[in-house]
Amino acid sequence: MSDENTNDLNTRLRRLIQTIDIANVLTEPVTASIRRLLETSAAALGTDEASVLIREGDGGELRFLSAVGKVADQLVGMTIPSGKGIAGFVLMSGQPMAVSDAGDDATFYAEVDQATGFSTQSILAVPLRFHDEIVGVLEYINRTGEPPFAPFTPEEIDQAAVYADAIAALVNAYEAAKLVRDLSTRSLSASNEDDLVSMREWLSSLRRSADHTERMELAVLLRELSDRGDAERHLCKELLKTMLKYSDEKNESSFLSY
Repeated sequence: MSDENTNDLNTRLRRLIQTIDIANVLTEPVTASIRRLLETSAAALGTDEASVLIREGDGGELRFLSAVGKVADQLVGMTIPSGKGIAGFVLMSGQPMAVSDAGDDATFYAEVDQATGFSTQSILAVPLRFHDEIVGVLEYINRTGEPPFAPFTPEEIDQAAVYADAIAALVNAYEAAKLVRDLSTRSLSASNEDDLVSMREWLSSLRRSADHTERMELAVLLRELSDRGDAERHLCKELLKTMLKYSDEKNESSFLSY
């Protein structure tokens, strides 16, 4: 690969990383806020299990964006097919739903429990609306403690709807940030297949290069040192600046010796 092509791919990769970093800066505070609201609202409704599912595309598929509870890590990223489950019904109908015995409800989507090993018994689900558009579903599962669980009340449905308004606004902010990232990624990747193959080959060769491991070790050491405190981070910065200055002076002296 020529130096010109390498520089071009390097520039594109750097722009892509910067775009993803910016998107993460935008989305991470939003998802953290959603999680905090889930924890607060779940406690108010007497449960430890809650989740936010967002609509994927125009088909009505739902994806777990955030969750709290025993199987939260397993839920995040999992999808529910269009029209399936109580969440799918709430998404399509726009109406809240409280179920005291999920196993006896024909709309219950048992595959999520089968995948996580959790036992869902009672459910409270309300739609997430933003500017008259339903963008997802907010769910609360079971009560804190041991079964049999008391059913969710109409008053709690109204209470959940208040939390849903706040979470829906956050979901909209998340989707906007995600759209920025996706559009930027597509624009950076909108080239012919040969260019994409070249980029993959370049990245692969970079990983195999003799000094790649040493550079990664150096990066890890710098990260570890800088994370130890402000004094260490300042010292690290000053040492690097001194080394760069020494390197520049050394190169300049070598050039003049010719």
